[in-house]
Amino acid sequence: MVVISCSNRRTALGRRSMELFGNMVPLVLGSAGLLLLLYQLLQRTRHRANIQDAVVVITGASSGLGKECARVFHAAGARLILCGRDRARLQELAQDLKEVADSKQKMHTASIVTFDLSDTEAVASAAEEILKCHGHVDILINNAGVSYRGMILSTHVDVHKQVMGINYFGPVALTQAILPSMVQRKSGHVAVISSVQGKISIPFRSAYSASKHATQAYFDCLRAEMEQHGVAVSVFSPGYIRTNLSLNAVTGDGSKYGVLDRTTAEGQDPAVVAQAVLRAVGQRKKDVLLAGPLPTLAVYIRTLFPELFFKLMASRARKEQRAKQD
Repeated sequence: MVVISCSNRRTALGRRSMELFGNMVPLVLGSAGLLLLLYQLLQRTRHRANIQDAVVVITGASSGLGKECARVFHAAGARLILCGRDRARLQELAQDLKEVADSKQKMHTASIVTFDLSDTEAVASAAEEILKCHGHVDILINNAGVSYRGMILSTHVDVHKQVMGINYFGPVALTQAILPSMVQRKSGHVAVISSVQGKISIPFRSAYSASKHATQAYFDCLRAEMEQHGVAVSVFSPGYIRTNLSLNAVTGDGSKYGVLDRTTAEGQDPAVVAQAVLRAVGQRKKDVLLAGPLPTLAVYIRTLFPELFFKLMASRARKEQRAKQD
């Protein structure tokens, strides 16, 4: 009887322990989830604080991703300096931003500086004008760029120079003009919108991909050199974005491509990409890949299995060439 009684007590005790454990699991998981949510909210608040009242320069702000970046950084309380070639479109954007009101967020009126990024002398003058707006720059977002479509055999070398001038030498010239003031203040953030094609190369994009590879290399070097001066550097590598980039692309003879590619039409929403840029800048991330599963996989294949990648690209080149001939 004693043995049976002890056995029953142990069984009852085990049952109560399991019930207690079962009741505690949801409580523990719920508490962990609540703590995680609070942490994310605190992080988001801290990151937004990095943007509030910051002087943010955005090139290529009149359309596409640049325009969406202007919207999200303005909503975060940044003091914007909108840059581009088309003053009328920049003024229209500035007016649109001015009409956006948020009782919970302090908003600033955007400034405008117009210049041609391919003209390095104009870039130097523009940098002086930019610095006069608020006396300094906290965040420089090099976004402006041009794309290219064409075969290497039929592409004039001047087209390569044109694409490099806008996509590489332009951002480099502007960055180096703004950089000394950041170093002097021991504070600042330089960001550049590169491309997944700065990490991998695909057929019929030679000039564009080359300019983005150069961009990746330059800003990687800049990051290492600027860390000791307190200046952060971020490189963003998005995949296809639903903008007019392919429509405005240049071809091998320098003429406008004028076609909205299917991959571009089905690309990421620029507003979503802009939000990702805002978050990453707030977190001062160094290298951000903003591409879908296939382009991301391609980056890893190029790194880990280069021979396979080369075969895949050769096959793609043949397939696209046949499609053009048909």
